[in-house]
Amino acid sequence: MSTAAHADGVPKVRYRRPADRRSRPQRWRDALTELVTLQEEYRTWLDTLPPSLADSAMADALRTVCDLDLSALESVEPPRGFGRD
Repeated sequence: MSTAAHADGVPKVRYRRPADRRSRPQRWRDALTELVTLQEEYRTWLDTLPPSLADSAMADALRTVCDLDLSALESVEPPRGFGRD
């Protein structure tokens, strides 16, 4: 134990992130669902922008996100791994 870590007399507390127990295919589907949901939220944001922001950098960024074609990702079926997934 280093003295530098406890120089102020207070022990350092480290937390471990809980293990993600989802399979890779499930994580893929969850990530894709999140992307589609976010894209819909960005589309709503873009649709409700005031006219004064229609030509702004923010509107351009929103359009870029909304123009992404996620259907190619939706059609992918990730590989299953040796009976573990």
